[in-house]
Amino acid sequence: MNWLESEQRERLQSEQKDWEAKEVATFLKKQPERKEQFHTIGDFPVKRTYTAADIADTPLEDIGLPGRYPFTRGPYPTMYRSRTWTMRQIAGFGTGEDTNLRFKYLIEQGQTGISTDFDMPTLMGYDSDHPMSDGEVGRMGVSIDTLADMEALLADIDLEKISVSMTINPSAWILLAMYVALGQKRGYDLNKLSGTVQADILKEYIAQKEYIYPIAPSVRIVRDIITYSAKNLKRYNPINISGYHISEAGSSPLQEAAFTLANLVTYVEEVTKTGMHVDEFAPRLAFFFVSQGDFFEEVAKFRALRRCYAKIMKERFGAKNPESMRLRFHCQTAAATLTKPQYMINIIRTSVQALSAVLGGAQSLHTNGYDEAFAIPTEDAMKMALRTQQILAEETNVSNVIDPLGGSYYVEALTTEYEKKIFEILEDVDKRGGAIKLIEQGWFQKQIADFSYETALRKQSGEKPVIGVNCFVENEDDVELEIHPYDQSTAERQISRTRRVRAERDEPKLQALLDQLTAVAKDESQNIMPVTIELVNAGATMGEIVERLKALWGTYRETPVF
Repeated sequence: MNWLESEQRERLQSEQKDWEAKEVATFLKKQPERKEQFHTIGDFPVKRTYTAADIADTPLEDIGLPGRYPFTRGPYPTMYRSRTWTMRQIAGFGTGEDTNLRFKYLIEQGQTGISTDFDMPTLMGYDSDHPMSDGEVGRMGVSIDTLADMEALLADIDLEKISVSMTINPSAWILLAMYVALGQKRGYDLNKLSGTVQADILKEYIAQKEYIYPIAPSVRIVRDIITYSAKNLKRYNPINISGYHISEAGSSPLQEAAFTLANLVTYVEEVTKTGMHVDEFAPRLAFFFVSQGDFFEEVAKFRALRRCYAKIMKERFGAKNPESMRLRFHCQTAAATLTKPQYMINIIRTSVQALSAVLGGAQSLHTNGYDEAFAIPTEDAMKMALRTQQILAEETNVSNVIDPLGGSYYVEALTTEYEKKIFEILEDVDKRGGAIKLIEQGWFQKQIADFSYETALRKQSGEKPVIGVNCFVENEDDVELEIHPYDQSTAERQISRTRRVRAERDEPKLQALLDQLTAVAKDESQNIMPVTIELVNAGATMGEIVERLKALWGTYRETPVF
């Protein structure tokens, strides 16, 4: 069923032409428009106004109702009327104890979920006493070498009551193993634990560039995380398929959406090759997207993503369970939009981006701190960011109505246009051989680089305004801003604990488990998670696990694209 009968559409189109010829033409003679053509940030042309005729070709069932296929209007039937989105401010610096204090502070301020940033050595699988870690331990995230660090990170936090998100990719399976081992040690029911590891390794090759192993074994690890979690962690999201970092690398919003779904297709194909039916694991797949500055485009993007995902899972992979077709996503406001000049206006940027995430139906949200263009956010900046979410939830009433922009001629037209363009890109990816082949050829990387370069030129020319940078610029003296300090004792404290764990463990047992790890890694039919859990329980460090598999699989070197 469509919105309009053909004669109704023709009447509307005729009326609009008459309006353009009369009222609009007369007014333009008095006051021209600001530019000849308007576009979204993602380069979608924007008309002067929209009518029901613009959405006449969108089937009403494609819009539907919240909680019903294709979930355009939201994954759940009551959305925020039952429970507001999870407020998940990210934190991570220093040692486990240091970040644990920030977690507790944010929980006291009303945060409802934990999100964790890790330092570069942890992300890349180096122990804190490795030469490559020098100067980076705990600097831009928390340092985790062993299970003892995970225990310190989550001390006194009830993991059956609060969900834990971990933003980590190439070494994600080891962090998940530590999380599971900690849960077992505390006597938790693993099926009551909730949260996610990001684990989206394909977007690392495309955008963020944090990878260790070649693509094939890396995807195998992701497969093992998903299949293990489906059987042992019923409430856990084993992957957070991420468009955020694709966007932060410079992509358009359309590329963010389409490339993320291309990665999804690869992961689902890999898991189903094991014989696991899509309905056995798809209900726990989760996503991570950015909310950029073009307000209505972002809302349309999120709505289109839900619709596309539902159709992919049902039509391409044969999902029968509606929960397998229901896209759920965490959202973060756009760090790339934050500026050092006039840094306090970052609060306004973040507020508007957060509002578009909420109106777009996010399940959880991180709002950036006003000082993040300088360093890790301070407690004050994080409290302000959290209060931004709380004002949206408690004072504005935007959560009272589900999908309040549904039915907007503009938003519905843009949602449908996004869906069309996303599927065109996915079809092109399939024709070219799939996501992995195109990553190896640098195809995704080049698409992002081209759009990023064009955006930089627009900022340089002033065509793309950035307040305080290329317009409304102020002559500012050196900014006097209290930023988050780096504790110089961090590395010493972290290394001390790691070496103590090594000294106290059963070394022959550990070496036997490392040999078992190699054997499991060689056998594609086995799952790498159980032996990794045994290893972290036995005191293995992350670096030891990673290095053992480097000897088997080697490392990845990207072929640059220009």
